[in-house]
Amino acid sequence: MTFTFRWRFRFYSTLQSRSFATYDPSKIRNMALVAHIDSGKTTLTESILFNSSYLSSSGSVDTGSTTTDFLPVERERGITVQSASIPVKWKDWIFNLIDTPGHADFGMEVESASRVIDGAVVLIDSVEGVEAQTKGVWRQLDRYHVPTRIMFLNKMDRPGASYKSSFLSLLSNRLHPHPMALTLPIASFDPHQYLRGEPGIQGLVDLIRWNIWKWDKEGQASCHPLPQIAEDLQTSDLLPPTHPIIPHIIPARTQLLENLSMFHEDLMEHLLNTPSGPSAYLDIDSRRIIQHLRASTLRGEVLPVLCGSAIKNIGTDLLMDYVGELLASPLDVSHPAQGRNPPVRLLAWKVNWDKKRGWMTFVRVYSGTLTRQSVILNTNRNQREKVSKLLLLYASDSQEVDELPFGSVGVILGLKYTRTGDTLVSLGGETNQRSAPRDITPPIAVISASVVPLSNSDLEPVQEALECLVRTDPSVRVDSQEGQILVHGLGALHLQVVEGRLRDEWNVKFEFGQRRVSYREGLGSGVPQIGWNVWQSDVGGKHTSVVVPLKVRPMQVEEKGDPTWDGSVVIDHQGNPLPAPEASSDTLLACVVDGLANALSNSPHSSLAMSRIHIQINPSDILQSIPPSLITGATATVLRKRVRDAGPGPLMEPYVFLKISVNESSLGKVIKDLIEHGGQVLDLGEGSAFGVDDSEEAAGFPTDNLYIPPQWLSPSGVNSFDASPSGGRLKCSVNAIAPLSRFFNYSNRLRAMSEGYGTFEMVNAGFKEVSDARRMDILREIGRA
Repeated sequence: MTFTFRWRFRFYSTLQSRSFATYDPSKIRNMALVAHIDSGKTTLTESILFNSSYLSSSGSVDTGSTTTDFLPVERERGITVQSASIPVKWKDWIFNLIDTPGHADFGMEVESASRVIDGAVVLIDSVEGVEAQTKGVWRQLDRYHVPTRIMFLNKMDRPGASYKSSFLSLLSNRLHPHPMALTLPIASFDPHQYLRGEPGIQGLVDLIRWNIWKWDKEGQASCHPLPQIAEDLQTSDLLPPTHPIIPHIIPARTQLLENLSMFHEDLMEHLLNTPSGPSAYLDIDSRRIIQHLRASTLRGEVLPVLCGSAIKNIGTDLLMDYVGELLASPLDVSHPAQGRNPPVRLLAWKVNWDKKRGWMTFVRVYSGTLTRQSVILNTNRNQREKVSKLLLLYASDSQEVDELPFGSVGVILGLKYTRTGDTLVSLGGETNQRSAPRDITPPIAVISASVVPLSNSDLEPVQEALECLVRTDPSVRVDSQEGQILVHGLGALHLQVVEGRLRDEWNVKFEFGQRRVSYREGLGSGVPQIGWNVWQSDVGGKHTSVVVPLKVRPMQVEEKGDPTWDGSVVIDHQGNPLPAPEASSDTLLACVVDGLANALSNSPHSSLAMSRIHIQINPSDILQSIPPSLITGATATVLRKRVRDAGPGPLMEPYVFLKISVNESSLGKVIKDLIEHGGQVLDLGEGSAFGVDDSEEAAGFPTDNLYIPPQWLSPSGVNSFDASPSGGRLKCSVNAIAPLSRFFNYSNRLRAMSEGYGTFEMVNAGFKEVSDARRMDILREIGRA
């Protein structure tokens, strides 16, 4: 342990010694590792920390010794629950690296991290290829316009790993039309291993710099330049003369350069003027290639693809090199001009609670330089905040600094009002500096549980702890229904983590009730009474009558709901979406949206939250008619009256997409069980042909004019199939959609049906209307029938 901290101290000193006077934002890379669960993000983070000399030895997820998974629940379960930020120095670059969770229940962490990064490394398990949550995090990166990405095909050492199949899955799942392989794996330097189909990875060919990397049994890497004359490859001592990759690497480099030249006329002209022959493209300067490759990556024209094995530290060095060379810097994305003493502008992308430090606000600096003891304005809350300390956070460790310059990621201590997604600016800044980046989109909660304090004296601490928890995790929603405190989350695991955090971090005494699915109710079809939108009351002894300008209707099937409003749509008279109450900086507007939110949170017919309702309102008309103190009540009363007049509406329950892998002998039982529990089989076979909207996706991107790696590059992936430990029986995949309420404990059922060999993945599929029979079951379940 002492040796490890000595390495960390040296790393701290290196960063601290860097004068901010020579701070170069072009060398900063704000990036995240994102992927499907169990693809190796945390393991790759450990490998990066080890290769950058931050650690003297890599930690392990299995033993709970990793740097970024430091919470007790993370080390106990072996999964990442919250994003962890850590600066990494590599050569001339500083990577502000964020390790994110892969489980869908913690997708909010990926949402918040996507707000502040300029690039991402997307990992794929080379045995599984693109998976459900791979597409999920890719859509999150698209939603927040993350400009640059690199694909890393991990776990190439596993039996069944296939470079070609993983590469093709990028096209079949429509992640990018132009993936470009920058490295090729060498499974073994012994050609006979290819014939026997042995799994493994011992080396890499860098097609850009025209090098070959070797890793010995101790994990030590060595890099060797490849000959620039084609005939010399056969006589070089880098590879045996009979190695199958020798005749393949020159065509691979040739195809790479020709594909890249399709986006750069000057490169194409250079290639056309190069003398023909097998060695024609081998002496092209790698710096010239990287220059064009970086430009295409910044424009999103190509997707660089690398491969390796994070657990063996194979490919990590090359990945870090290309992260520095290709991913965007803060200067490569849209940003305010940084003249002399520019105004400060920050985004709070995460808020956390620490028992020793108090509230910790994670920020990205988009303009200016933030200093200690400065006073800034929270534009979302219209509150002044005092900065007490500034930190660079190294997972659970920290280092205090005097300033956070443009483009940096750090932590502020002492902020009282700031929440996730808030914009912070220097006092007296211009109005255009106060505009906020795209607001965060919290996933819709699908499961809930009651929180019961053990005694009356525990009620207030429990409520305060829940308020703090919501501040740290905006995907948690808390409300009261019929005297009960309900906490809503994104899944069963999410609620388990919430329960553990309440006990461990806030030390409150309570009991969790039975976990239940969060149902929704839509708007009924009844005609409202005349004058339903008139609010009447006595104000100061004077009768007041106000027409609240609401237009309310059910949403059409093709209309897309707003996650901010739990699947409903709330707009002003010009069609602009209204913010959630806590996100509004206008006090009067906040009163209007607060009234709408109160009315939608509890149906008068079923006490369920309302969804799929289209509401249009002109807030200014209300503001001119009644005092601000009455706006919330007037808006809520009128909307409740409209809902009551419409009568009971359709009920909706959350559905999930399931991908189930079982032995062929168990397939019949699994399908029968799915149908009996309200599920619907969408597809049989490898992978899923269906999207998150239950509609068949378009065909994958074509492979024309693309370099496709040969299958034999991964010997154990040739003609491979999933086999069970019970005798190599063929495994089948079932893609289905099913109600979440029937699949709470599906792991136990599947284990019994498949003799313990079945596995499944589950991803939220949104809410769907239920049948009349199912409606009665739900009403009886919630005590309304």
